[in-house]
Amino acid sequence: MVAVIERLKDLYPGTGKGTGEPGNNTGLWALYKKEMGDNIHSRRFLLILALVVIAGFASLYGALGNISSAAEDGEFIFLKLFTTSGSSIPSFVSFIAILGPFVGLALGFDAINGERNSGTLNRLLSQPIYRDSVINGKFLAGAATIFIMVLAMGGMVSAIGLLAIGIPPSIEEVGRILVFLLFTGVYICFWLALSLLFSVICRHAATSALAVIACWLFFTIFMSLLAGIIASALYPVDGYMALFNTVDNYKWNMYLNRISPYYLYGEAVTTILNPGVRSIGLVTTSQLEGAVAGYLPFGQSLLLVWPHLTAMLALTLAVFTISYLKFMNQEIRAN
Repeated sequence: MVAVIERLKDLYPGTGKGTGEPGNNTGLWALYKKEMGDNIHSRRFLLILALVVIAGFASLYGALGNISSAAEDGEFIFLKLFTTSGSSIPSFVSFIAILGPFVGLALGFDAINGERNSGTLNRLLSQPIYRDSVINGKFLAGAATIFIMVLAMGGMVSAIGLLAIGIPPSIEEVGRILVFLLFTGVYICFWLALSLLFSVICRHAATSALAVIACWLFFTIFMSLLAGIIASALYPVDGYMALFNTVDNYKWNMYLNRISPYYLYGEAVTTILNPGVRSIGLVTTSQLEGAVAGYLPFGQSLLLVWPHLTAMLALTLAVFTISYLKFMNQEIRAN
């Protein structure tokens, strides 16, 4: 217990025993505040944020136009604001799944190599600041910016939707929306960690940005194609083989797709925002026998998507850990 207390004291300057020695996280709070200010006032971030906001309001406009036909059952109408698409406009969830990674990209693709190329990283580390405080401060500030943005957008969409439809959300709908926003924040933080990793590995900011965009294209577009090719190669579904391999082909296609954070996010938020989804994956006819039609309770929906949240958190922490170790072992020279 004493060791834990001493560790907590080291997190905050001036909380030690008055020895005057810096703690292990010296400068973390100062770097966090500095990075938060840079993120909020960055023109690049504001441009990406404006694009996401415009796309979000466009999807809300399309959802409000089709909300009457999408809510014929009269239940969970408020959730339809996030999942209903217009005649030619994708839903709010689809827009966030596609454009959300660019927010993480804008916050992290030049976080380290930009400092190194401008010569400020060497001067920064010449101060009484530990090296890990630099990368920890940048990631924590980026994650805080992302969650603030996500919560603000969710609040604005909910407020406009409430004024438009005039029906307040139920407690269960509020809980589902909050879980959706949590998933969204973690999903964008993964791309922040990935862009931070390429910022550590690549010397130039343009190279790291292109690398993150290439990963985004692969996971968003090409991963599903590759998963289908591999599943069909392992379990062909042509001709009479379809009678034996259809189930295995579907399972492998789904398992391979779940490597992609884009697929994980889409599957999770679709489940949490649509109470009519009662199962994830293939459901056989025998499993449907005796099942009672209805909506899945909020707690049961959370049980379905809990593995997805765990997987996305694990991916984010794994990528950030790699970037952390790489940065700590790099040699930093004066320019």
